[in-house]
Amino acid sequence: METKAALMALAALAQESRLAVFRLLVQAGPQGRAATKIGEELGIPASSLSFHLKELSHAGLVQSRQAGRFVIYSANITTMNQMLGFLTENCCGGNPCTPVQVQQCAAE
Repeated sequence: METKAALMALAALAQESRLAVFRLLVQAGPQGRAATKIGEELGIPASSLSFHLKELSHAGLVQSRQAGRFVIYSANITTMNQMLGFLTENCCGGNPCTPVQVQQCAAE
């Protein structure tokens, strides 16, 4: 990923509503969510949501498709992985990094 593209993606995510939308779409997987459902789940008015989706789309982080009368949005996982690769490209000076310890679920 080029630096300019990484900056666009990071700038798009540097806003609370857009970050929430992107995280929701990552959780939704490839099937995505209709714009109306995104707005309902996150409590974002349609006019604001449209602006945020446009910004995420412009940064290449989300993609849309028509499904009947609905527009379905999904996270662009390729771009997300490229951004993560860009951010960790020189991680730990080229040495293997220590894995992050994930807390175990309380149910275990």
